[in-house]
Amino acid sequence: MWALAALTVLMDKEAWVRNKSILAVLVVALLASLSPLAAETSIRRGIDVFATTANGTSYYDFAQNPIPAGFFCASSKAFTGRVALKGLPLATGAQGQIGIADTVIERLDDANFDANGVAVTRIQFRALSMVSIAPIKTACGSYHAYVSLAGKQRTTTMTIYRTEEGGGNFVAPLAVNARLTFIPVKPLRTKNARALVLTGSFTFPASALPWAFQNSANTKRISSVVVDTNGDQTPDTLLPGTSNFLAGRSPSMAKSFNGGCDPCPPYVCHTDPATQKEHCAYVLEPGCMASICPE
Repeated sequence: MWALAALTVLMDKEAWVRNKSILAVLVVALLASLSPLAAETSIRRGIDVFATTANGTSYYDFAQNPIPAGFFCASSKAFTGRVALKGLPLATGAQGQIGIADTVIERLDDANFDANGVAVTRIQFRALSMVSIAPIKTACGSYHAYVSLAGKQRTTTMTIYRTEEGGGNFVAPLAVNARLTFIPVKPLRTKNARALVLTGSFTFPASALPWAFQNSANTKRISSVVVDTNGDQTPDTLLPGTSNFLAGRSPSMAKSFNGGCDPCPPYVCHTDPATQKEHCAYVLEPGCMASICPE
Protein backbone atom coordinates (compact mmCIF):
# COMPACT_ATOMS: atom_id res chain seq x y z
CA MET A 1 0.00 0.00 0.00
CA TRP A 2 2.79 2.41 0.98
CA ALA A 3 4.73 1.39 -2.14
CA LEU A 4 1.72 2.13 -4.34
CA ALA A 5 1.27 5.55 -2.75
CA ALA A 6 4.96 6.36 -3.20
CA LEU A 7 4.78 5.30 -6.85
CA THR A 8 1.70 7.51 -7.38
CA VAL A 9 3.49 10.51 -5.82
CA LEU A 10 6.55 9.87 -8.00
CA MET A 11 4.43 9.69 -11.13
CA ASP A 12 2.62 12.93 -10.19
CA LYS A 13 5.99 14.61 -9.61
CA GLU A 14 7.30 13.49 -13.01
CA ALA A 15 4.12 14.69 -14.71
CA TRP A 16 4.44 18.07 -12.96
CA VAL A 17 8.06 18.45 -14.11
CA ARG A 18 7.11 17.42 -17.66
CA ASN A 19 4.18 19.82 -17.76
CA LYS A 20 6.35 22.60 -16.37
CA SER A 21 8.88 22.02 -19.15
CA ILE A 22 6.14 22.04 -21.77
CA LEU A 23 4.77 25.28 -20.29
CA ALA A 24 8.22 26.88 -20.43
CA VAL A 25 8.60 25.91 -24.08
CA LEU A 26 5.18 27.36 -24.88
CA VAL A 27 6.02 30.63 -23.11
CA VAL A 28 9.30 30.94 -25.04
CA ALA A 29 7.51 30.21 -28.31
CA LEU A 30 4.86 32.79 -27.50
CA LEU A 31 7.44 35.45 -26.72
CA ALA A 32 9.34 34.63 -29.89
CA SER A 33 6.17 35.01 -31.94
CA LEU A 34 5.45 38.47 -30.63
CA SER A 35 6.38 41.40 -32.86
CA PRO A 36 9.71 42.97 -31.92
CA LEU A 37 7.92 46.30 -32.13
CA ALA A 38 6.24 45.55 -28.83
CA ALA A 39 9.61 45.85 -27.12
CA GLU A 40 10.57 49.10 -28.85
CA THR A 41 10.61 52.02 -26.43
CA SER A 42 12.82 54.47 -28.29
CA ILE A 43 13.98 55.77 -31.67
CA ARG A 44 17.74 55.46 -31.89
CA ARG A 45 19.83 58.35 -33.23
CA GLY A 46 20.87 58.12 -36.86
CA ILE A 47 20.45 59.64 -40.31
CA ASP A 48 17.60 59.88 -42.79
CA VAL A 49 18.45 60.22 -46.49
CA PHE A 50 16.48 61.82 -49.32
CA ALA A 51 16.62 62.39 -53.08
CA THR A 52 15.36 65.78 -54.29
CA THR A 53 12.69 65.68 -56.99
CA ALA A 54 13.52 66.82 -60.53
CA ASN A 55 10.00 67.81 -61.57
CA GLY A 56 10.17 71.50 -60.67
CA THR A 57 8.60 71.17 -57.21
CA SER A 58 11.93 72.09 -55.58
CA TYR A 59 12.91 75.68 -56.21
CA TYR A 60 14.44 78.93 -54.99
CA ASP A 61 12.31 81.95 -55.90
CA PHE A 62 13.97 85.38 -56.07
CA ALA A 63 10.78 87.39 -56.68
CA GLN A 64 10.68 88.89 -53.18
CA ASN A 65 14.44 89.09 -52.67
CA PRO A 66 16.08 89.62 -56.08
CA ILE A 67 19.71 88.98 -56.94
CA PRO A 68 20.95 92.58 -57.25
CA ALA A 69 21.88 94.22 -60.53
CA GLY A 70 25.56 93.90 -61.34
CA PHE A 71 25.92 90.59 -59.49
CA PHE A 72 26.78 88.46 -62.52
CA CYS A 73 28.63 91.26 -64.32
CA ALA A 74 28.45 95.04 -64.60
CA SER A 75 25.61 94.90 -67.14
CA SER A 76 23.43 92.26 -65.47
CA LYS A 77 19.96 93.32 -64.33
CA ALA A 78 18.35 92.32 -61.05
CA PHE A 79 17.26 88.67 -61.21
CA THR A 80 13.73 88.00 -59.96
CA GLY A 81 13.10 84.57 -61.48
CA ARG A 82 12.53 81.15 -59.98
CA VAL A 83 15.35 78.61 -60.12
CA ALA A 84 14.02 75.04 -60.33
CA LEU A 85 16.35 72.54 -58.66
CA LYS A 86 17.08 68.82 -58.75
CA GLY A 87 19.27 66.57 -56.66
CA LEU A 88 22.96 66.02 -57.32
CA PRO A 89 24.03 62.75 -55.61
CA LEU A 90 26.36 63.30 -52.67
CA ALA A 91 29.97 62.18 -52.77
CA THR A 92 30.70 59.53 -50.12
CA GLY A 93 33.79 57.73 -48.87
CA ALA A 94 32.53 54.41 -50.20
CA GLN A 95 31.16 55.06 -53.67
CA GLY A 96 27.41 54.63 -53.92
CA GLN A 97 26.95 53.97 -50.20
CA ILE A 98 23.85 56.16 -50.05
CA GLY A 99 22.89 55.76 -53.69
CA ILE A 100 21.27 58.77 -55.33
CA ALA A 101 20.72 60.60 -52.03
CA ASP A 102 21.45 64.32 -52.08
CA THR A 103 20.11 65.30 -48.67
CA VAL A 104 21.03 63.96 -45.23
CA ILE A 105 19.34 64.91 -41.96
CA GLU A 106 20.67 63.60 -38.66
CA ARG A 107 18.64 62.79 -35.56
CA LEU A 108 21.17 63.75 -32.91
CA ASP A 109 19.71 61.99 -29.85
CA ASP A 110 17.97 58.78 -28.92
CA ALA A 111 14.26 59.64 -28.59
CA ASN A 112 12.61 57.79 -25.69
CA PHE A 113 8.82 57.49 -25.64
CA ASP A 114 7.02 58.61 -22.49
CA ALA A 115 3.82 57.13 -21.08
CA ASN A 116 1.80 59.11 -23.62
CA GLY A 117 3.78 57.81 -26.59
CA VAL A 118 5.67 61.05 -27.21
CA ALA A 119 9.42 61.30 -27.85
CA VAL A 120 11.71 64.24 -28.67
CA THR A 121 15.05 64.56 -30.43
CA ARG A 122 17.15 67.29 -32.05
CA ILE A 123 17.67 67.25 -35.81
CA GLN A 124 20.18 68.96 -38.07
CA PHE A 125 20.88 69.24 -41.79
CA ARG A 126 24.19 67.49 -42.42
CA ALA A 127 24.46 67.43 -46.22
CA LEU A 128 22.68 69.02 -49.18
CA SER A 129 23.55 68.86 -52.88
CA MET A 130 21.31 70.34 -55.59
CA VAL A 131 21.78 71.90 -59.02
CA SER A 132 19.52 73.98 -61.26
CA ILE A 133 17.47 71.95 -63.74
CA ALA A 134 18.24 74.52 -66.44
CA PRO A 135 20.92 77.23 -66.58
CA ILE A 136 20.08 80.77 -65.48
CA LYS A 137 20.25 83.15 -68.45
CA THR A 138 21.68 86.62 -67.89
CA ALA A 139 23.20 89.42 -69.97
CA CYS A 140 26.58 88.04 -68.91
CA GLY A 141 25.91 84.50 -70.11
CA SER A 142 24.29 81.41 -68.66
CA TYR A 143 25.04 79.94 -65.24
CA HIS A 144 24.44 76.68 -63.42
CA ALA A 145 23.29 77.20 -59.82
CA TYR A 146 24.56 74.78 -57.18
CA VAL A 147 23.12 74.55 -53.67
CA SER A 148 25.03 73.24 -50.66
CA LEU A 149 25.16 73.88 -46.93
CA ALA A 150 26.89 77.00 -45.65
CA GLY A 151 28.88 76.28 -42.51
CA LYS A 152 27.50 74.91 -39.25
CA GLN A 153 23.78 74.25 -39.32
CA ARG A 154 21.20 75.19 -36.71
CA THR A 155 19.37 72.47 -34.80
CA THR A 156 15.61 72.17 -34.45
CA THR A 157 13.35 69.88 -32.43
CA MET A 158 11.55 66.83 -33.79
CA THR A 159 8.54 65.61 -31.81
CA ILE A 160 7.58 62.00 -32.52
CA TYR A 161 4.13 60.64 -31.71
CA ARG A 162 3.56 56.91 -31.46
CA THR A 163 -0.10 56.36 -32.29
CA GLU A 164 0.09 52.60 -32.86
CA GLU A 165 2.49 49.75 -32.21
CA GLY A 166 4.34 50.16 -35.49
CA GLY A 167 4.68 53.93 -35.66
CA GLY A 168 2.71 57.15 -35.93
CA ASN A 169 3.53 60.68 -37.05
CA PHE A 170 6.10 63.36 -36.33
CA VAL A 171 6.52 67.13 -36.72
CA ALA A 172 9.80 68.97 -37.18
CA PRO A 173 10.76 72.38 -38.59
CA LEU A 174 13.91 72.32 -40.73
CA ALA A 175 16.51 75.06 -40.39
CA VAL A 176 18.90 75.58 -43.32
CA ASN A 177 21.91 77.80 -43.85
CA ALA A 178 22.42 77.47 -47.60
CA ARG A 179 25.01 78.51 -50.15
CA LEU A 180 24.18 79.17 -53.81
CA THR A 181 27.16 79.05 -56.14
CA PHE A 182 26.82 80.16 -59.76
CA ILE A 183 29.16 78.56 -62.30
CA PRO A 184 29.29 79.79 -65.93
CA VAL A 185 28.10 77.27 -68.49
CA LYS A 186 30.99 78.48 -70.67
CA PRO A 187 34.11 78.86 -68.52
CA LEU A 188 35.33 82.44 -68.28
CA ARG A 189 38.72 83.23 -69.74
CA THR A 190 39.46 85.74 -67.00
CA LYS A 191 41.83 84.10 -64.54
CA ASN A 192 40.85 86.35 -61.63
CA ALA A 193 37.09 86.03 -62.04
CA ARG A 194 35.32 86.55 -58.72
CA ALA A 195 33.32 83.79 -57.12
CA LEU A 196 29.58 84.22 -57.57
CA VAL A 197 28.15 83.08 -54.25
CA LEU A 198 25.04 83.92 -52.25
CA THR A 199 24.15 82.67 -48.78
CA GLY A 200 20.86 82.62 -46.93
CA SER A 201 19.26 81.26 -43.77
CA PHE A 202 15.66 80.15 -43.62
CA THR A 203 13.42 77.69 -41.79
CA PHE A 204 10.82 75.37 -43.25
CA PRO A 205 7.76 75.23 -40.94
CA ALA A 206 6.86 71.90 -39.39
CA SER A 207 4.18 69.69 -40.96
CA ALA A 208 2.89 66.33 -39.76
CA LEU A 209 4.43 63.34 -41.54
CA PRO A 210 4.08 59.59 -40.94
CA TRP A 211 6.81 57.31 -39.62
CA ALA A 212 7.25 53.60 -38.96
CA PHE A 213 9.66 51.39 -37.08
CA GLN A 214 12.21 49.90 -39.42
CA ASN A 215 12.68 46.46 -37.95
CA SER A 216 12.10 43.97 -40.74
CA ALA A 217 14.71 41.22 -40.75
CA ASN A 218 14.95 41.72 -44.51
CA THR A 219 15.70 45.44 -44.28
CA LYS A 220 19.25 46.56 -44.89
CA ARG A 221 20.68 49.45 -42.94
CA ILE A 222 23.40 51.92 -43.78
CA SER A 223 26.44 51.78 -41.55
CA SER A 224 28.38 54.93 -40.72
CA VAL A 225 29.25 56.90 -43.86
CA VAL A 226 31.69 59.68 -44.80
CA VAL A 227 29.79 62.39 -46.71
CA ASP A 228 30.59 65.64 -48.52
CA THR A 229 28.99 68.28 -46.30
CA ASN A 230 30.30 71.50 -47.86
CA GLY A 231 29.59 70.97 -51.56
CA ASP A 232 33.15 70.55 -52.85
CA GLN A 233 32.51 66.95 -54.01
CA THR A 234 35.02 65.60 -51.47
CA PRO A 235 33.75 63.40 -48.60
CA ASP A 236 34.75 65.11 -45.36
CA THR A 237 32.53 64.17 -42.40
CA LEU A 238 31.75 60.83 -40.74
CA LEU A 239 28.05 60.45 -40.01
CA PRO A 240 26.21 57.66 -38.17
CA GLY A 241 24.18 55.15 -40.14
CA THR A 242 20.42 54.65 -40.29
CA SER A 243 18.54 53.28 -37.30
CA ASN A 244 15.10 51.86 -36.50
CA PHE A 245 13.24 54.91 -37.83
CA LEU A 246 11.62 55.14 -41.27
CA ALA A 247 10.39 58.62 -42.11
CA GLY A 248 7.56 59.36 -44.52
CA ARG A 249 5.89 55.94 -44.37
CA SER A 250 2.98 54.76 -42.29
CA PRO A 251 3.27 51.42 -40.47
CA SER A 252 0.91 49.79 -42.99
CA MET A 253 2.99 51.06 -45.90
CA ALA A 254 6.19 49.79 -44.28
CA LYS A 255 4.64 46.34 -43.76
CA SER A 256 3.44 46.09 -47.35
CA PHE A 257 7.01 45.82 -48.63
CA ASN A 258 8.37 43.90 -45.62
CA GLY A 259 11.95 44.93 -46.26
CA GLY A 260 11.63 44.94 -50.04
CA CYS A 261 12.10 47.98 -52.24
CA ASP A 262 9.22 50.34 -52.89
CA PRO A 263 9.36 51.02 -56.67
CA CYS A 264 7.90 54.51 -56.14
CA PRO A 265 8.88 55.81 -52.70
CA PRO A 266 6.80 58.67 -51.28
CA TYR A 267 8.15 62.17 -51.29
CA VAL A 268 7.63 64.96 -48.80
CA CYS A 269 7.65 68.73 -49.39
CA HIS A 270 8.71 71.54 -47.09
CA THR A 271 7.72 75.06 -48.07
CA ASP A 272 8.72 78.40 -46.58
CA PRO A 273 5.99 80.86 -47.69
CA ALA A 274 7.92 83.83 -46.31
CA THR A 275 10.91 83.35 -48.60
CA GLN A 276 9.27 81.46 -51.50
CA LYS A 277 11.43 78.35 -51.23
CA GLU A 278 10.36 74.74 -51.49
CA HIS A 279 12.23 71.48 -51.13
CA CYS A 280 10.54 68.22 -52.16
CA ALA A 281 12.42 64.96 -51.76
CA TYR A 282 11.85 61.22 -52.00
CA VAL A 283 12.31 59.37 -48.71
CA LEU A 284 14.87 56.70 -49.54
CA GLU A 285 15.04 53.30 -47.87
CA PRO A 286 18.38 51.75 -46.92
CA GLY A 287 19.27 49.17 -49.54
CA CYS A 288 16.79 50.72 -52.00
CA MET A 289 18.59 53.84 -53.11
CA ALA A 290 19.64 53.14 -56.67
CA SER A 291 16.70 54.78 -58.43
CA ILE A 292 13.23 56.27 -58.04
CA CYS A 293 10.10 56.03 -60.14
CA PRO A 294 9.85 58.19 -63.28
CA GLU A 295 8.65 61.74 -62.68
